[in-house]
Amino acid sequence: MHIGLNLIYLVPGETGGTETYARELISALVRQRPDLRLTAFINLETARAVPGPWSELIGSVTVPVRVRRRIEWVRGEQQLLPGLARAAGVDVVHSLANTGPARGAFRRIVTIQDLIHRFYPEAHFGLRSAGMRLLVPLAAKRSSRVIVPSEATRDDVVRLLRVPASKIDVVPLAVDPPPPAYGDADGDIRTRYALGSRQLVVAASAKRPHKNLLRLLDALALIPSERRPALVLPGYPTPHEEELRQRAEEVGVSADVRFVGWIPRDELDALYRAAACFVFPSLYEGFGLPVLEAMARGVPVACSDRGAIAEVAGDAARAFDPESARAIAAAIESILGNPREAERLRAAGYERARKFTWSDTARLTLESYDRALGSA
Repeated sequence: MHIGLNLIYLVPGETGGTETYARELISALVRQRPDLRLTAFINLETARAVPGPWSELIGSVTVPVRVRRRIEWVRGEQQLLPGLARAAGVDVVHSLANTGPARGAFRRIVTIQDLIHRFYPEAHFGLRSAGMRLLVPLAAKRSSRVIVPSEATRDDVVRLLRVPASKIDVVPLAVDPPPPAYGDADGDIRTRYALGSRQLVVAASAKRPHKNLLRLLDALALIPSERRPALVLPGYPTPHEEELRQRAEEVGVSADVRFVGWIPRDELDALYRAAACFVFPSLYEGFGLPVLEAMARGVPVACSDRGAIAEVAGDAARAFDPESARAIAAAIESILGNPREAERLRAAGYERARKFTWSDTARLTLESYDRALGSA
């Protein structure tokens, strides 16, 4: 079996959870099936970046497009990839980020991570939302199998894209185990972000409207100043960040918020070590990987009670209504002000995160490949 992985979308450090998915899935597939032939189809930006598993663990083919321009992403996927995949002799092309080639002499699988473009079109800037409304249903229709990361997303795909449930494989994502020395204290991160001895709340996510960070800033302002924690917002920047900065100024919490761009894994781990709480107020997710990442690192989690986020978190997080700033503030304070509750959530989070492994993600993905080829 020769599998082509469509990574044309991926620019290292700029594609968030879909980059994590690609990195971890490739490594897990190689570990689980060393005999499986894998070829990654990557863009020019990725080919010239620091090597990743798409070039270090498996073979790769460079598709000659620069995908920071959405039109080039589409051209690479729809016009160039079919011929390059045919020349490489792949049996299946697995597209990992919602869209994929509509034609080609091979079986097609697409992972639909979410349908955010249908629920919150403003989450995609510029013309991208309109493109997603066309390309995601097209990929689902033309693929032999559709992979989704959660039951909630499967239900959305069935209802909104009219894809038969029998064609969909639910393959949950997973989380890395924490670094071996994870429990060590790290004062450097407090110095770096001028946090002093204040309690720290982390909310790692892209600066996009559906992540609901505006309401999180409103919630922070509702916490009395003498109890107010410092809030650190790591995640790749977007045009929405300026609106977030303005809101922080308007509600009087600018001095309490640290806007951080994309940061390396070791620096994010240091933030988790220092954090008293992780908060994830997103209005919609296809899965909710940051929730698991925080749980695996022993951080008590407060998160939205919506859809896939609630599915992933189970009863191991303090859930809240993401449309209520008061509910968000109350959830944060229930953790920061109650050591016993924080410890309960810490222990429950560890156990919850252990249920999601990349080994299982790889195993279920391989089963989907077999189904696509008609051997299962």
